[in-house]
Amino acid sequence: MQLNRRRLVAAGLGISGLAAASSASNAQQRKPAKSLRGEAGTLDPDIRPDSGEDETTRLQAAIDRAAARGRALALPPGRFIVRGLTLPSGAQLSGSRQATVLQHLGGAPVLSASKATSITIEQLTITGGFPLSSPWRGLVEFRDVKKIAIRDISVETSPAHAIVLERCSGIVTHCTITGATKAGIFSLDAEAGLEICHNRIERAGNSGILVWRSVKGEDGTIVTMNRIERIAARDGGTGENGNAINVFRAGNVLVTSNRIADCAFTGVRANSASNVQIIANNIARVGEVAIFAEFAFDGAVISSNLIDGAATGISVTNLDHGGRLAVVQGNLVRNRALHRGPSDPGGYGIAVEADAAVTGNSVEGAPTAGISIGWGRFCRDIAASGNVVRQCDVGIAVTSDAAAGTVLIANNMISGSRRGAIRANDHGRVLGDDLAVAQPSAGRIRATGNVVA
Repeated sequence: MQLNRRRLVAAGLGISGLAAASSASNAQQRKPAKSLRGEAGTLDPDIRPDSGEDETTRLQAAIDRAAARGRALALPPGRFIVRGLTLPSGAQLSGSRQATVLQHLGGAPVLSASKATSITIEQLTITGGFPLSSPWRGLVEFRDVKKIAIRDISVETSPAHAIVLERCSGIVTHCTITGATKAGIFSLDAEAGLEICHNRIERAGNSGILVWRSVKGEDGTIVTMNRIERIAARDGGTGENGNAINVFRAGNVLVTSNRIADCAFTGVRANSASNVQIIANNIARVGEVAIFAEFAFDGAVISSNLIDGAATGISVTNLDHGGRLAVVQGNLVRNRALHRGPSDPGGYGIAVEADAAVTGNSVEGAPTAGISIGWGRFCRDIAASGNVVRQCDVGIAVTSDAAAGTVLIANNMISGSRRGAIRANDHGRVLGDDLAVAQPSAGRIRATGNVVA
């Protein structure tokens, strides 16, 4: 028997069995569904769940009719085989959570919208089946859409990204995204007011959440209260993949209170992202740097994060590319080296380079140094004070390069350091006497009031 696409989909999904199970329960499910907006949804008699056929045309007509009337369209339980559904302005599409499945037939995204406003999708399951038309597309894809609301949907096994938002504003919340080949959520050039919150993202091939801009500029996206776990780096590279949250060129982004675990590279990576705030995240078992502010950024606040298990805990680097101005405060870093990423030597609790205050942090068990200040000549205006550094190979390492800038190391508690409390460092090589003993109060390195145990 020759297999065509329709027969293959029907066989793979067990459509006949689903249709039989569905027919017995449809009578009970014909009541209008309540959307999360508190509005009654409308059931359209022309739509046919579990038909085993391509339902795109019928479902598109139902979406258009409901939107024209200003009504929400409620989909009954069952599986709809679709591709290329487009949502007009004002469209509201809801289902019965896991019981309502939109199965991708390949090609265009399952749901998309362009140059629209006020679109809501909720309580649906969207699952991949065949390749998308481009590896940069998503099963859900919005472009130039204002006031989106994507709530309480599941997106499973996307062959590329799960959700793509380009020049959009609104909210993505309480969604579950599993098995995306590339990123769970990809936002590019967000409009003011985008929030990505209370989502669960697991087993993504390259990234959990991407907040990017085409050129460096204001963004303002809020990424908060998400659970992101088991992120791989399927496409390789030196850090662009394998991250739970990646902020690239996007200014004034807030990343707060996320739970992140088991990532190939980084928990939160901010690349050329000025005025970023990375606050109160819980990060465990990442393969390179748990929190990274790098390259051409100007302003980063990294505060109140808990990190347990990474090659390096917090890294604020790349003065050579203009990376500067940071506060690293009140973080707890329990730093056990896992495998080291290709671009990072690993083993540091906190590493900084330029115009930074490192204060009130607790670092324990860093196999290279608890706090690393500068790298070669790349060091300027660093103050490290009031930190607790325990059981590290070196407590605080500071670059010895004569061309480096001024460093103040004051009032820190350093205990159990195997090779000294405060040591000069030349590109990873420890030099000279313990500066905690000499207590230099003049020159480019000044150490005072530190307690060594």
